[in-house]
Amino acid sequence: MDERMMERALMLAQEAFNDGEVPVGAVVVRKGEIVGEGRNRREKNKNALCHAELEAINNACERLHGWRLWECELYVTLEPCPMCAGAIVNARIPQVYFGAYDPKNGCCGSVADILNLPLAFHPSYQGGVMQEECGQILTDFFKRLR
Repeated sequence: MDERMMERALMLAQEAFNDGEVPVGAVVVRKGEIVGEGRNRREKNKNALCHAELEAINNACERLHGWRLWECELYVTLEPCPMCAGAIVNARIPQVYFGAYDPKNGCCGSVADILNLPLAFHPSYQGGVMQEECGQILTDFFKRLR
């Protein structure tokens, strides 16, 4: 695990925060190099599919000219939701690192564990990476809303 990659994901989350979006950032890494980045843009794009993970996966697929990201890792500041966990499985990303746990929508153990369903592919994951920093930006965002 490379903490620098989670720091980059946090920078992307801060960009989302500054743009009025729920602050989640994600990066796809292959052999120590970022090949895809994403941040939440649901409000700006008026699109439920504009999650940080999906944007990062899409960027990586375009850059690497293929949908199989089997040599990559994903770093994301918040535990993936059902949609993003499904995308991780379908993109064949073997390793996921996430920061804050999501007790309402998280699908890497909090509410469900999609990555360990009896599917054709089973990514490994580690939660709680830079958990305090990743959780704090979310807390600050929702305090600002109220």
